[in-house]
Amino acid sequence: MSTQAPTRPDTIAIPAAMLPSDGRFGSGPSKFRPSAAQALADRAVDFLGTSHRKPVVRRVVARLKAGIADLLGAPDGYEVVMGNGGATAFWDAASFGLIEQRSHHLSLGEFSSKFVAVTASAPHLEDPSVRVGDFGTCPPLEAVDGADAYCYPHNETSTGVMLEVGRPDGDDGALVLVDATSAAGGLRFDASRCDAYYFAPQKALSSDGGLWIALMSPAAVERIERLSASGRWTPAFLDLKLALDNSRKDQTYNTPALATVFLTAQQVDWINGNGGLDWAAGRSDRSADILYGWAEASDIASPFVTDTAIRSRVVGTIDFDDRVSADDISAALRANGIVDTDGYRKLGRNQLRIGMFPAVEPSDVEALTSCIDHIIERLIT
Repeated sequence: MSTQAPTRPDTIAIPAAMLPSDGRFGSGPSKFRPSAAQALADRAVDFLGTSHRKPVVRRVVARLKAGIADLLGAPDGYEVVMGNGGATAFWDAASFGLIEQRSHHLSLGEFSSKFVAVTASAPHLEDPSVRVGDFGTCPPLEAVDGADAYCYPHNETSTGVMLEVGRPDGDDGALVLVDATSAAGGLRFDASRCDAYYFAPQKALSSDGGLWIALMSPAAVERIERLSASGRWTPAFLDLKLALDNSRKDQTYNTPALATVFLTAQQVDWINGNGGLDWAAGRSDRSADILYGWAEASDIASPFVTDTAIRSRVVGTIDFDDRVSADDISAALRANGIVDTDGYRKLGRNQLRIGMFPAVEPSDVEALTSCIDHIIERLIT
């Protein structure tokens, strides 16, 4: 008796009429708009290859800072500060310039746990307080004795969990530091409810990495200036006082990737020109409704985050039952030009992870779900 060989994922052909207009669904680096890349190419002769301290670059930095303040609804007195190294470098910088003695963390995934590791290993800080949540869940934010900084993500990119930005009840004197790397520009929030809303621009802001941007409150600025004046030793690259001083001059302390600065400014201008944060979040909302609605209606797929109140609107994590391998689905998608749908590697689940940032067309998310159904039918036949 003969048996039929299993279908190889990379041999599954998806009809061209079913494919999305753009196959990029990565959670970072994410899809950037071709028109932004063209705008950069058009400026290659006068912007690229120029000192970052010259007016032609500083004007773009000033434009980016003003755009970020507008996009995020900066309250009076808040400042946009920039530096190199991405959010990973900002964690180190915060351990020197924003955390005075002891931090409290919500740890609910790969990236929020990395900030914990930074403060736990810093010899000049006390051991941090940590509230750990299971993957796919969110622990509550509560006041902790002795904490002078509360640290958590607006959106945990590894698991697709979304938190509300806010301050703990009963601790008005501490700073609130919010990692917004996969949230900034895609999720609504009230900037007055935190002191440092920091992010790298390779996700919702459709640029490359290597840069951090932070919207900082007067209280955060005061903390930076006071810790700097106290004589606490800080490497220059991680010195938030240097970053603050240079940002006020529309530049970074050391040379940034000029393409990253330009592409970020293009995306911010695009969002602001179309209606701002509410407009951008609305696009991500439509994509999320499509993706989760499809998964909930499926008999083989389901949203990983079961609590709809914390289910991310910008990074969707979808589990599959054991009839099909998510890795095979991802391989078949990639063979048809649909890329970066793999689940987060350290989560270790039979899962896809879909970026639904504002640059992604909601209609492309709908096309993606049809393509996945097409693949599943052939994998389990």
